[in-house]
Amino acid sequence: MVQQPVISVRGEAYMEAEPEIAVISVTVEARDRDRRTVLDRLASRNTQVLDLIKGYGEAIEKLESGPASVYPDIKHKERGERVARYLGRASAQVVIRDFTVLGELMARLADAELVTVAGPWWSLRPDSPLYRQARMAAARDATRRAGEYAEAFGGQLGGLIEAADVGLLSGHGDQGVVFRASAAASSRAAAFAGESPSLDFEPVKQTVTAHLDARFGVVLPEPASQQSGGNPQRS
Repeated sequence: MVQQPVISVRGEAYMEAEPEIAVISVTVEARDRDRRTVLDRLASRNTQVLDLIKGYGEAIEKLESGPASVYPDIKHKERGERVARYLGRASAQVVIRDFTVLGELMARLADAELVTVAGPWWSLRPDSPLYRQARMAAARDATRRAGEYAEAFGGQLGGLIEAADVGLLSGHGDQGVVFRASAAASSRAAAFAGESPSLDFEPVKQTVTAHLDARFGVVLPEPASQQSGGNPQRS
């Protein structure tokens, strides 16, 4: 029995799309010789930052607080160690769905006292339909390639024997820019007052790549001798 020929191919798909979300990170700091003062300032600044972000309403998809800490800055001397001051730090991660507010929000945060803003990081949502579209396109590409090979060998594409998903990769944009505001001379209550400049950002297109390995059977035409029913009889 003649074994059915098999064709192995790799289907590929490359898609580009506008990002669906932008992520920024915000860090709030406080410094003073007194531990309690640092804690109070850190709590106050962190509350102001979170309130500012929440003020953008539905433009913010997610707001998550990160780790917070208050710790001594120790100076080493010949006679021992001395606490020079205390440092406090709190962080948050912001997921933004409305890019029209991104530049204004980052500028206002960066303009505040002892606030560091980093980003944006552009991406698709984990459940973006683009991932499924890429997988389907890779499967169609594998079928098309296999069919072309079968035709080149004078046959027809048979049934699917095996398929393996070998990866789906999402490309992210650049890491963006980092803004760090120095301690302001004005009071904390005035940190968000007045007009702040707005930063302009161009969203980075997201690339989704899908690869699929597949094996298909090939139906080749029967030899001419078999099509005619065997060898002709001599008269």
